[in-house]
Amino acid sequence: QVHLVESGGGLAQAGGSLRLSCAASGSIDLISTMGWFRQARGQRRELIADITSTDITHYADSVKGRFTISRDSSQDTVYLQMDSLIPEDTADYYCAALSILSRDHGGEYDYWGQGTQVTVSS
Repeated sequence: QVHLVESGGGLAQAGGSLRLSCAASGSIDLISTMGWFRQARGQRRELIADITSTDITHYADSVKGRFTISRDSSQDTVYLQMDSLIPEDTADYYCAALSILSRDHGGEYDYWGQGTQVTVSS
């Protein structure tokens, strides 16, 4: 079992920055990939960034060049640095973990945090 806790959401002005953190605990060794998702009101949840255990990263086009995902293995924490924020970034942001087992069987992310809200004003 893996437990994820996000922090760092809040209110920012357009052009500003926020950093989200996701602290993982439990069976960390079962994790293949960590991802950040977001869900805006009335929209589907979307994967915006992920990072593998070997630090390979991927970004959605909507955030590429503005957001940076990173991890601190010593603290079992994953970060999402969000720069050049725009009002369209307003959403609930979720941290998620993909287990090695799910990855190898083409499954979905197994573990989810409770979410943190980000609001960007114009």
